[in-house]
Amino acid sequence: MSKEKTVTLHQSVKPYAYANNRKSTIQILNTLLPLVIVYVLAFLSLPVSLWLAFGLAIIASGFLIRTFIIFHDCTHGSFYNNRKKNDILGTITGVLTSFPYKKWKREHAIHHASSSNLDKRGIGDIWVLTVEEYKKASKGERLAYRLYRNPLVMFGLGPLYLILISNRFNRKDAKKSERNNTYLTNVLMFVVSGLIFFFIGWKAFLLVYVVSLYVAGALGIWLFYIQHTFEDSYFEEESEWNYVKAAVEGSSYYELPRPLQWLTGNIGYHHVHHLAPRVPNYNLEEAHETTPPLHHATTITLKTSLDSLRYRLYDPDSKSFITFGEYKRHERKAKKAAKQSSLKHTTRTSMEGK
Repeated sequence: MSKEKTVTLHQSVKPYAYANNRKSTIQILNTLLPLVIVYVLAFLSLPVSLWLAFGLAIIASGFLIRTFIIFHDCTHGSFYNNRKKNDILGTITGVLTSFPYKKWKREHAIHHASSSNLDKRGIGDIWVLTVEEYKKASKGERLAYRLYRNPLVMFGLGPLYLILISNRFNRKDAKKSERNNTYLTNVLMFVVSGLIFFFIGWKAFLLVYVVSLYVAGALGIWLFYIQHTFEDSYFEEESEWNYVKAAVEGSSYYELPRPLQWLTGNIGYHHVHHLAPRVPNYNLEEAHETTPPLHHATTITLKTSLDSLRYRLYDPDSKSFITFGEYKRHERKAKKAAKQSSLKHTTRTSMEGK
């Protein structure tokens, strides 16, 4: 993709980077209101059936994902035209989803500015090692990485780490306003948890509130993972890195069935979102459909997305993700070739000596 084409593509989606206050308000009503209703029904159903309450908690997790998308748009200043409205709504939805608004806003901005840049990894993204980095890593570092990339750890323990640790503490370089927002989110979450626990009961707290947050967290990690982890995902060093290419070639188009597309707030059009973060979620589909070059983005379906679970390391030489199995085979071949080369060299030296 030439520099001229990248500029043109970037400009082509800018007309969709505007907030429609009417659409935003409707989205609040068809997301937060159903979320509250499902929670109430789940609490009321506890004396009738624990399984029914559990099922309603799973449904609530779907609306929490949609609530997170509203939160996510607020962090980009794209949900409303008014900054104060975005900040207030972002803080409220942050309490509902367990994410401190200002902390995540800053970290996510860093993610957008450095996505797919091999020299600027580490903040707001999935831990990715290159083949060479893994090869040079110590046994302890390799074990930590293998555990991190294990689906049971990433999607099983990952939500607990997010909810209980990562989202509860500020980074060392956080400013006062960011710290205070995190403290406020923590206090409000504690109050909500306390009210549910003491006035409705521990079953309501664990089986409904905690389960819904946990499942939503697992699904959220999956969405973030699949949007940047696919076989031919774009990664480059700083000197070669290009923002538009990183957006279109380093982010996937996750083609989902309509109900799931609605629940996930069109975030499957992630290539559009990275290309123009100010495009609100309800404009992403139209921006994609009316911009032909975007149709060439890597398309992933529910079925094919499962393949990405195998990818562990990024190989800059082949410009693709590889599995640990492929890495081992590559290393065995390299060692065999090195051994044969050494043997030939030894034989040649011995013959020359004679």
